[in-house]
Amino acid sequence: MANDDLQTLPPAGTAAAPPRDTGEPLLRVRDLHVSFGHGEREARAVRGVSFDLHRGRTLALVGESGSGKSVSALSVLQLLPYPLAHHPKGSIRLEGQELVNAPTRTLRRIRGDRIAMVFQEPMTSLNPLHNIEKQIGEILAIHKGLTGKAARARILELLELVGLPNAKERLTALPHELSGGQRQRVMIAMALANDPDILIADEPTTALDVTIQAQILKLLKDLQARFGMAILFITHDLTVVRKMADDVCVMQGGEVVESGPLEDIFDRPQHPYTKMLMASEPKGKPATPPGDAEEIMAADDLRIWFPIKKGIIRRTVDHVKAVDGVTVNVREGQTVGVVGESGSGKTTLAMGLLRLTSSDGPIRFQGQRIDTLKRDAIRPLRRQMQIVFQDPYGSLSPRMSVGQIVGEGLDLHAIGSGAEEREQMIIDALKEVGLDPDTRHRYPHEFSGGQRQRIAIARALVLKPRFIVLDEPTSALDVSVQAQIVDLLRDIQQRHRLAYLFISHDLRVVRALADTIIVMKDGKVVESGPASQIFEAPQRDYTKALISAAFELEV
Repeated sequence: MANDDLQTLPPAGTAAAPPRDTGEPLLRVRDLHVSFGHGEREARAVRGVSFDLHRGRTLALVGESGSGKSVSALSVLQLLPYPLAHHPKGSIRLEGQELVNAPTRTLRRIRGDRIAMVFQEPMTSLNPLHNIEKQIGEILAIHKGLTGKAARARILELLELVGLPNAKERLTALPHELSGGQRQRVMIAMALANDPDILIADEPTTALDVTIQAQILKLLKDLQARFGMAILFITHDLTVVRKMADDVCVMQGGEVVESGPLEDIFDRPQHPYTKMLMASEPKGKPATPPGDAEEIMAADDLRIWFPIKKGIIRRTVDHVKAVDGVTVNVREGQTVGVVGESGSGKTTLAMGLLRLTSSDGPIRFQGQRIDTLKRDAIRPLRRQMQIVFQDPYGSLSPRMSVGQIVGEGLDLHAIGSGAEEREQMIIDALKEVGLDPDTRHRYPHEFSGGQRQRIAIARALVLKPRFIVLDEPTSALDVSVQAQIVDLLRDIQQRHRLAYLFISHDLRVVRALADTIIVMKDGKVVESGPASQIFEAPQRDYTKALISAAFELEV
């Protein structure tokens, strides 16, 4: 039996004949409703959603955060937290078998066997205490009864199928020892372990670099072509939809507002919300500062090396060269974009410029050397050097009101003659980022992701800085909100002549905001220059690969 099971997945490089599509949908969802809570506190998350998923085809559920797309997908496997979540009405049938409120025994046979799921963040989906072999082996043992050598052979076959390099050596690796792309490949291998009929992919590439994203999308398409799987793909990124989907359901407020074949949705969108999503990609051109603009922040041959220590006496045997000889110059009113994959040194460079980590090499702020200043001497300059982080929820204290968050820096730097003046400065900052000042008494959890990022920007602006580091400020946001934040940042920069260091792996956002670009890889600058030059005539292969991965979907 074990030997027969090993033959269920064709060897890598061998094409399998996809199962024949009879024309009947593999999965049929009809009038699905999902509510959280009961009575007066009932929240209707999904209302009347219907769609069909056919074998060998990909259906994309598209919408912004809170649209109900993930709740709909989790309902298929009945993974919502019951009894808090419940289905007032609706049907989900897998080849005629009803899944809504199905017996636990039935669902256990289907989960991970006929229907598998790949989640958005592989690091939180994998057990941090178990190695890769054990985690994939658990699925094979439960559903196939495979153990020992037979299981190991199957695991290696799966890892090679999804393109994990040095698969045999990776069997004993823990999740934290793999990169983001490698972890996602492991998640896909786990999902494929039992040859599922349906693969549910819930934002599987959102947390990945653009080049890794392209690799994972290609992998999913290749695997689908080989095995004839149906894929239910959940995303807010329309460029990914163009790459992956055959059919599309656009969701808003828990309802499907438009659905149809990919070509119809993109070529002839009917609903205003669909049209808004199509037009939401960051647009506009970055401001170009005059040639004599003042230098605000600069560094020459900056190095940030972290020692590698081994042995009983912790002797330094080598260094991690996170930033290795980087030169950067940001002028008044200018945005310098720093791009590259995870681990390239982008954020470490910013931390060095802000003197938040030790570095070697001269750093100048408004013409003054600051790399030699002691902590007390540099503290008065901190108000003029601010940072906006990637995750607007994690960077805001949940125990402080919005007014306290925005005004904290005013208290710390003793800005303003009294409480009344500081209150007015907080109000002005909130108005400037497009927030109602009356909301300053509320707390971060009461705001959307885009609103929280506006609060973070207001916190930086209230101190009247000259230089702001923007560390992936839009990557956690929906596409329409991304466009709003980019427009806001550009408008604020023009009004105050701010200097930005904009860190991102999303070149579409960088193109809309950055005047000059620095491309980093392994701590070094591989290419730099005006944004137009980098995008239109890149010189290095690494830059070409980044640009190709980011824009091939727009062609």
